[in-house]
Amino acid sequence: MNTTAAQLSNFFKVRIPQLDSRVVVTLLRQLALPLLGMLAFLFLWSATAQNIDTSLGKFPGPSAVIEQFDALYSEHQRSREKERAFYQRQQERNAERVAADPAYQPKIRAYTGKETFIDQISTSLVTVMCGFLLAVVIAVPLGIAIGLSKSLNSAINPIVQIFKPVSPLAWLPLVTMVVSALYTSPEPLIAKSFLNSLITVTLCCLWPMVINTAVGVAGIDQDLVNVSKVLRLSALRHVRRIVLPASIPMIFTGMRLSLGVAWMVLIAAEMLAQNPGLGKFVWDEFQNGSSDSLARIMAAVLVIGFIGFLLDRGMLMLQRLVSWDKAVS
Repeated sequence: MNTTAAQLSNFFKVRIPQLDSRVVVTLLRQLALPLLGMLAFLFLWSATAQNIDTSLGKFPGPSAVIEQFDALYSEHQRSREKERAFYQRQQERNAERVAADPAYQPKIRAYTGKETFIDQISTSLVTVMCGFLLAVVIAVPLGIAIGLSKSLNSAINPIVQIFKPVSPLAWLPLVTMVVSALYTSPEPLIAKSFLNSLITVTLCCLWPMVINTAVGVAGIDQDLVNVSKVLRLSALRHVRRIVLPASIPMIFTGMRLSLGVAWMVLIAAEMLAQNPGLGKFVWDEFQNGSSDSLARIMAAVLVIGFIGFLLDRGMLMLQRLVSWDKAVS
């Protein structure tokens, strides 16, 4: 009994300090160091902001930006209250008119209030995801076809190489003119501004996805191709069973690159074309020139960066979910 107690005592004396040290190191790496870096950034930002004078006053520090986050959310809440009151007044008036004239057909007019900061965030997110998904539908099948066929690769590669370096913003005037010429419905189901931004995002997403998908497909291990030949898989089953699983890492690398570029391009396109979204919010605040404009712009910049980070992490999680090789991502 005494021997067992001595052994347990020696175990706790030796093992627990070692375990604690590993836990401490892990916590430092995962929590303390990132927190320390953020605190250092906030300190430098606050100290630098106090020494920068602009035509609109002091450059906003962290406290001013936090105040604007609260103000922007309050504005959003007030806008939603006005919207509810607007529809409620319509319902009451329509009920009164129907009571007076049962043949009257009530009409509900849409609320046309100014979009709030949160509305602009939602608009930009919907636009970038729609443009990105449209690019996936086009680019991934095209990249697979190019990777499987050397002849098709030789035919399309010059086109890809010519258009790949073109800035997506250079397409914006052309896209705007084409959409205005072809989309002439008097009551459009989808706003032209949304289509302009969506097509611009799609164009900037295409090339990284096409290239990475084609490279991933062309680089499949020859042993896997031989297995497919031995099993006499059809072309569709070959793509589904062999090509896609083996090239998933490269496909998602192209997707992550495309989504990051798309988010940056969308904000610039919204600023340039004054299409609804975060880019328009930034430009409107810059043109507004009030004492709070700089803090609001800085708040939008932080939100843009944070959303970009979340989009990248989301793609990484999706890659880990669908990829057979979890270490690649």
